[in-house]
Amino acid sequence: MSIALGTETPSFELPGVDGDDHSLGDYGDAKLLALVQYCNHCPYVLAWEGRLMALASDHADQGVRVVAVNSNDSARYPEDSFERMKERAEELDFPFDYLFDASQSLARALGAERTPEVFLFDEQRRLRYHGAIDDSRDENAVSRSYLREAIDALLAGEEPPVAETESVGCTVKWK
Repeated sequence: MSIALGTETPSFELPGVDGDDHSLGDYGDAKLLALVQYCNHCPYVLAWEGRLMALASDHADQGVRVVAVNSNDSARYPEDSFERMKERAEELDFPFDYLFDASQSLARALGAERTPEVFLFDEQRRLRYHGAIDDSRDENAVSRSYLREAIDALLAGEEPPVAETESVGCTVKWK
């Protein structure tokens, strides 16, 4: 069960592919913080990857921070190892931080179940949107961009038109 809407962001300190450890405090100046359960191998993540990168780039100058978090068991899924994460982030020049949750503590605190799965927090770090990036794995069939709509609404001082959707993707690979 995922954390409830209105719940505050859990604290974390996780290594990033940039070589730095990142904590919740590192994003204190962000108007909105999107934590996205992520990994390297899931075909659903790969299908949404370009859209997430575009969304992060489109909103970066508005104080929106997107942070991808890989919590998968890399012993069972070597493609999701920290080394492979670094390679993928460099290869694609991710416009967001990519963090490794080796202990799976952040995924457990969020109640994450899928990759990709979005947890969007407002400036007070209360959960305001949870779920899918948009409504279709097929980029050409998207009719609702849930995360983009939630970000735009919150930046305008409004409620997200949809606060929660079903996440679609691979399951988090628990230890």
